[in-house]
Amino acid sequence: MGTTDTAAAERAAKPVILTVDDDPGVSRAIARDLRRRYSDAYRILRAEAGPQALESLREIRLRGQEVALLLADQRMPLMNGTEFLEEAMDLYPHARRVLLTAYADTDAAIQAINVVDLDHYLLKPWDPPEEKLYPVVDAELDSWHRQERSWRDSVRVVGDRWSSRCYELRDFLARNHLSYEWHPAGEPSGRQLVKAAGADPAQLPLVVTPDGTALTDPTDQELAAAIGIATDPAAEFYDLAVIGGGPAGLGASVYGASEGLRTVLVERQATGGQAGQSSRIENYLGFPDGVSGGQLTERARRQAVRFGTEVLIARQVTRLEPRGSARVVHFADGGRISAHTVILATGVSYRRLGAAGLDEFVGRGVYYGAALTEAPACADQEIYVVGGANSAGQAAMHLSGFAKRVHLLVRGAGLQQSMSHYLIEQIAATPNIEVHPCTEVVGSSGDGHLERLVLRDRNGGGERTVSAAFLFVFIGAEPHTGWLDDVVERDDRGFILAGPDLLTDGRRPRGWTLGRDPYHLETNVPGVFVAGDARADSIKRVASAVGEGAMAVALVHRYLTA
Repeated sequence: MGTTDTAAAERAAKPVILTVDDDPGVSRAIARDLRRRYSDAYRILRAEAGPQALESLREIRLRGQEVALLLADQRMPLMNGTEFLEEAMDLYPHARRVLLTAYADTDAAIQAINVVDLDHYLLKPWDPPEEKLYPVVDAELDSWHRQERSWRDSVRVVGDRWSSRCYELRDFLARNHLSYEWHPAGEPSGRQLVKAAGADPAQLPLVVTPDGTALTDPTDQELAAAIGIATDPAAEFYDLAVIGGGPAGLGASVYGASEGLRTVLVERQATGGQAGQSSRIENYLGFPDGVSGGQLTERARRQAVRFGTEVLIARQVTRLEPRGSARVVHFADGGRISAHTVILATGVSYRRLGAAGLDEFVGRGVYYGAALTEAPACADQEIYVVGGANSAGQAAMHLSGFAKRVHLLVRGAGLQQSMSHYLIEQIAATPNIEVHPCTEVVGSSGDGHLERLVLRDRNGGGERTVSAAFLFVFIGAEPHTGWLDDVVERDDRGFILAGPDLLTDGRRPRGWTLGRDPYHLETNVPGVFVAGDARADSIKRVASAVGEGAMAVALVHRYLTA
């Protein structure tokens, strides 16, 4: 290979940093400053318009090259910076996104945080770059290198539209922020994939990974391992094991790892928990325009990983065993890890409806939780949402953007007692949401999937049957604590007791061996703490769960240093 060819190959192997600014002088200046510091390890490219930059990205993608960082000016004609970054996400979802703004554009930059999951906004001018530009770029490139990027192309899923296992696989991919293509088995693209993989059409679903590996009806753990998600622990012993990846578990992981504890987070499906499935959270501190649960919890996951938390996905915990000073966590497949301390942040799931026939249609028209992957399929449909709290209201608002009409079914006389005022106002102002108070689902029917619901008027108005292909349920809460039987004390509903709730007439819990009372979030097993929705009498809010995760880590330190 000649010298010219070698140089070209080296350039092609470098990840790209792309800048977009319609001011030629600014465009040359930022490219010059970036080359001065980063040209040894990165290709620095610049464009002077959003469409031109997108064309460059498409060419880079066709060549199979990586893009590490996108810097876009907000004020550009034809396509502003936020619009460019939004389209660029489809080509390079893992590239870090930075918006260049003037002081007057800071409101637009804050809005972009929610629209394109912006990583940073940088005020112009950035002189001197050593103080104002390079630290920002260094941090973003470091985050890019740390994140999991082994899947650059989509996972492809083939199966029946109303297969509950197909829905579970698609939901697993979506909640883990992995792009996928859905191919119904009856369509030409689905049949072609099945034939190319040499799979049996009678044994779907089929999953084809980006490297061409074909998996027939894989378990979540098999799928995770095949696409590069960590499922096996890197060590046998940790300072802190966090069980559950919702807001409480993520909060505990961020604070534990950032404070020097060797921390592992174990999650049975996907980080985020119920909050991660929320289409919009509008009352979380610091996000005046709201933020999707997926965006919020994915940022928290990245933050935890950046501080050194080891995240294990698709691992089912089946038992907790106190063994001397160690706490042993057992997995369903026979594996285990040990830790000095454990934080239980397993959260809750929505209670099942007891209506006749409904269990038959779970994943086939009946969904417990937001099921955001199904929203596009609700287009032009009359859909039903059950529940009167914030989660039901947020789902109704999100689904109203797809469905012809959303029917919100509430057992009580209205929403005022259980839903935030801002959501009630939004629902009232949305013309295709209809609230049905004093209404419950008592029956269902369908041929292979949900087709009809039987509704009852609780005020004695009788029953009626309605056509319905989609039902989303948000009622009550059941904690994931059955695996703690005979080890950790719980109340009669399964929620974990901790701290003062363990004391009876001033007496410490049975089997307690220490010469002190349990700490505030400590269970009856010393060194085992609880945080978030799984704790008895907890406040079911994202902010309080995050706070309890941080508080639990402070108590872990107190336990370890006592």
